[in-house]
Amino acid sequence: MNLEAFRDYSIDNLKKDLLSGIVVGIIAIPLGLGFAIASGTTPVSGLYSTIVAGLLIAILGGSRFQIGGPTGAFVPVLLGIVLQYGFENLLIAGFMAGILLIIFALFNVGSLIEFFPKSIIIGFQSGIAVIIFSSQIPNFLGLHHIEKHEYFHLHLKEIIENIDLVGIYSIITALFCLLIILTLPRFFPKIGGISYLLGILASSLVSSFLFPNQIETIGSIYGQIPNQFPRPHFPEVTIAKILVLFPSSFVIAMLVGLQSLLTARVGDEMTQSRHNSKKELIGQGIVNMVTPLFYGIPAAGEVARTVTNIKNGASSPIAGISHALFVLLVLLLLAPYASHVALASIAPVLMVVAWHISKKEQFSSVIKERSGHSLILMITFLMTIFTNLTMGIGAGLCLSAFLFLAKRMKDQQKEIEKAS
Repeated sequence: MNLEAFRDYSIDNLKKDLLSGIVVGIIAIPLGLGFAIASGTTPVSGLYSTIVAGLLIAILGGSRFQIGGPTGAFVPVLLGIVLQYGFENLLIAGFMAGILLIIFALFNVGSLIEFFPKSIIIGFQSGIAVIIFSSQIPNFLGLHHIEKHEYFHLHLKEIIENIDLVGIYSIITALFCLLIILTLPRFFPKIGGISYLLGILASSLVSSFLFPNQIETIGSIYGQIPNQFPRPHFPEVTIAKILVLFPSSFVIAMLVGLQSLLTARVGDEMTQSRHNSKKELIGQGIVNMVTPLFYGIPAAGEVARTVTNIKNGASSPIAGISHALFVLLVLLLLAPYASHVALASIAPVLMVVAWHISKKEQFSSVIKERSGHSLILMITFLMTIFTNLTMGIGAGLCLSAFLFLAKRMKDQQKEIEKAS
């Protein structure tokens, strides 16, 4: 834990930390449920991940303001692993990613984040946003039973082929939730991300009264959410599984490191503080080794929750700890009620989150440059959408290296011509 944060710490600081933790916890609950569902896992795995990751990253991380948990960046990667290898192997991949993160930290890989081309970051984040948004269209339209696909175009094809099965009650519920999410912050600016939870609760309640048993809920699809915390469990690991899952675990580790360090940097800029990148990566590594033991999905530092934490006056890791404990308390006391949440109510939440993480302004700005950066961005973006995140980042890096070498050769040629 960052002990420097407790210098001149007061009762007033403690009150602000506890309040901030509760506010962030309220926001984290619908996001944890939503990201788990979008990733092809059970909703409760998102809550387990929120609790374990939120607690450990607050204690072990390199930033006093960092809030850890499931994030949207992982959705396409995790869904692909679940569809191809199953949930148990996702837990193994997450554990392996944790080991890789610690190795990254020991070799000071965190410092390389400053040299990562911004066009690649914008490209894959925008691609992830499109995938998350499109993955929620079935829930928005009430098409809960259609087959899930790893690839974007196959997913859209499945939706179009089943468009005649849309449920009008699901659409009404989703639109009502979306209306609350978009309008409440306009009238009550301080409410922020709490509008997500209020939208889910209000639309689920209204739909259950106006058209009961007409739309799918968390309970009807996934069963009742248990109001208990699981005992540690380690999946069976074999050499064959390690070899098969290594590419996936490497991508998860890269995403965790990239997102966590970028989020920590945002926190630094907002608070004029400085995070420890090596400590952050080691903390995230331990988090992702422990989280799978409690059936949690991979986690990282998350921008929206970290920014909310700072804006609500947090000054120490106590805020992150209290956020995790608040979610645990809700799980133990109120989990059975979450089973009544309409799946159509969760869809607008993830769609709005996807819109916020899409980097639309930066995307437009880079495209207008009509430069090598524009080409790198588009290749990364398109490859992320139509293949997978690994191919997207890999293609972006290869193209970036090729353009860099081409520019160097051109510059050298000019120097030779000048010398002659």
